Amino acid sequence: MNIIVCVKRVPDSETRIKISEDGVSIDPAGVKFVLNPYDEFAIEEALVLKERAGAGTVAVMTLGGEEAKETLRTALAMGADTAVLLKGAPSPDGLGTAEKLADAISGREYDLILFGKQGIDDDNLQVPAMVAELLGLPCATVVVDLQIDGERVRAKREVEGGHEVAEFDLPGVISAQKGLNEPRYASLKGIMMAKKKPLEEVEVGDAAARVEIKELMPPAERAVGEILGEGPAAVPELVRRLREEAKAL
Repeated sequence: MNIIVCVKRVPDSETRIKISEDGVSIDPAGVKFVLNPYDEFAIEEALVLKERAGAGTVAVMTLGGEEAKETLRTALAMGADTAVLLKGAPSPDGLGTAEKLADAISGREYDLILFGKQGIDDDNLQVPAMVAELLGLPCATVVVDLQIDGERVRAKREVEGGHEVAEFDLPGVISAQKGLNEPRYASLKGIMMAKKKPLEEVEVGDAAARVEIKELMPPAERAVGEILGEGPAAVPELVRRLREEAKAL
C-alpha cells in the first residue's frame, strides 16, 4: 500500500507566542516549532497500514521553507520512507495550501492520503477536505477508527453527540483524530536512519492567498474576580448580578 501523509510545521503548544512588530505575524525568535501533533496520528496509521499490507511506501509531504526539513526528518525518524518538501509559503486561508498539495500529489502513485484532522496553530480544519475535493476523491474527516479490507475503506468518525461510519473505495483521503492510535516514539536508530532517507525538494512557489491578515492581537486580559460574600448570604447578590449585569438569567 502506497500512502502519502501531509504534515505541517507548527509552534509548540507550550510556546509563549509574541506578535512581530509588523502586527500581522508572530515573532519566530525563541519559538519552538514541532510536527503538528494531529499529524503524528496520521503518520502512525500510515505505518501500521503498511506493516499490515506487508509492502508499500509511506511518503510525508509538507509545504514550507527550508526550516520545514526538520519537521520532515521527524516523520522520517518515526518510520516514513521518503519525504517531499514543497518549497513555498502556505496560505493563511487553507485553499491555496490545498491547491499546492493537490497539484503535487496528482502526479504521484498512491492508494491513500492521510492528514491530521487540523493544525493546532490556525485550527481551520479545512485542508484535508479541500485536497480531496480538488483531486475528486472521497474523504472522511475526524476519524477515530480505520479499517481497510482490500479496496474497501470503513472509517468511523466523530460527529456531534456520537459517531458515524463512512465507507468508500480506495483511493481516498482520511484525516486522523486523537484516539485513532498511539503514535510511536522515534528510536535512536530511526533518528540516525532519517538522515539518510530521501528528501525530495520541489519549488512550487507561494500559495495563493484569498484571505489577508489585517492585524494580530493578544487576547484581552481577564477581569479581576470579585468575591461577593460567603455561603448562603452571597446568593441574593449573585443572582442579582447574573440577572441584571450578566443577563444570564
